[in-house]
Amino acid sequence: MNVLIVKLSSLGDVVHAMPAVQDIRRALPAAQIDWVVERGFAPLAARCDGVRRVIPCELRRWRKAPLAASTRAGWRAFRTELQATAYDAVIDLQGLSKSALVAWLARRTPVGRRYALANQTEGSGYEAPTRWVADVALRMEPHIHAVQRSRELCARALAYAVPDSLHFGLLAQASRPLDAMEIEADAAAPCGCVALVHGTSRDDKCWPEDHWLALGRQLLAGGWSLGLPQGSAAERERGQRLADQLGPRARVWPAMDLGALTDRLAACAGVVGVDSGLSHIAVALDLPHVQLYNFDTAWRTGPTGGPRQRSLYDQPTPAVQAVWQAWCEVSA
Repeated sequence: MNVLIVKLSSLGDVVHAMPAVQDIRRALPAAQIDWVVERGFAPLAARCDGVRRVIPCELRRWRKAPLAASTRAGWRAFRTELQATAYDAVIDLQGLSKSALVAWLARRTPVGRRYALANQTEGSGYEAPTRWVADVALRMEPHIHAVQRSRELCARALAYAVPDSLHFGLLAQASRPLDAMEIEADAAAPCGCVALVHGTSRDDKCWPEDHWLALGRQLLAGGWSLGLPQGSAAERERGQRLADQLGPRARVWPAMDLGALTDRLAACAGVVGVDSGLSHIAVALDLPHVQLYNFDTAWRTGPTGGPRQRSLYDQPTPAVQAVWQAWCEVSA
């Protein structure tokens, strides 16, 4: 049985779809699972255990210049790769017009069917073409966690029960290159490195810099070194400001793709982070993790209740001491 998962973006959404892939593998061991995803997230989808083939697309880039020769060539190559396999099930986990287009283009076997969401769920985007294209549109409970929504959609499409246990299946490589200063910083930190995920796509999700400094100093005093990931110029500048004030055991990580970044996070003692894709990767890796929310949305995207992970919500933002206490509990 050939199954195509359509989940194009964004980073956190891609991570949240991974348990559905693991459910399919357990329920249908012979299933061959492919995944269509935006190219920038392809290194992460490729780390999802059981995915046979990742089919990258660049819809975000192509729509900016739809008539460009490079767009036409890229689109033709994508369509050829997408249609190289006939699928028994095409499952649109995104619920948007762009994912509906991909599902419509996918080639099906004579008995193959397209499955999609029949309705919008709270806090998630939804566009009507997803149900117009689908052969079977499945209605979900409106108030549902993002992980559970994908799991239930796949289970109902392929006629199995959602397992009680949850696994992301995100694979990381044990080795990672370190520069000399990082080796020195880690050697001086008997407890290992804690990644501080300070960057997010929305400024109103950020944690104040003075809070990061106060928490960072407590972590340093507790025997940890600090890693500061960065994915943009603004994040690099903020990370460097923090590192400059925290001292030599706080290091800004170099820019890297999501595969390498997954490996770097996996080697950490744990993560403290805002509501962002990297924090969701920490959850998928089952690292000790505290996830910070300025909005009451942890029920939809936050950690799903494991003892090593905790979400903290407060207005206007979680307090430093509450975060420190939560970290002490998950890292014990």
